[in-house]
Amino acid sequence: MAVRAVRGAVQLERDEAGHMDEQVAALLTAVMERNGLSADDLISIWFTATPDLHSDFPAAAARKLGITDVPLICAQELDIEGAMPRVVRLLAHIESDKPRSEIAHVYLGAAAALRKDIAQ
Repeated sequence: MAVRAVRGAVQLERDEAGHMDEQVAALLTAVMERNGLSADDLISIWFTATPDLHSDFPAAAARKLGITDVPLICAQELDIEGAMPRVVRLLAHIESDKPRSEIAHVYLGAAAALRKDIAQ
């Protein structure tokens, strides 16, 4: 079994805790479904949020999905002029038999513009 990394992002419409929970849950669920993962396959997840998001921790949405025994961490994304606003990104470390080329990186909605080269 290899250790792989999966990227993903979603742009929120507004900075509200309930909305963040919904959108981060949708992102994490899509990452897991598209890669055939269960919670047991997760090693750790890093979440970042742009500086304009402060209503909640993105990791809280993962905990609400039942991911309770996986190390999670949140950090603030760099504040770069002209960057897409209200974006939550994730970097999940997983165990998988899939080759790196078959890992599905997930960029939902407008966030697909961030990485057109790898967005599924």
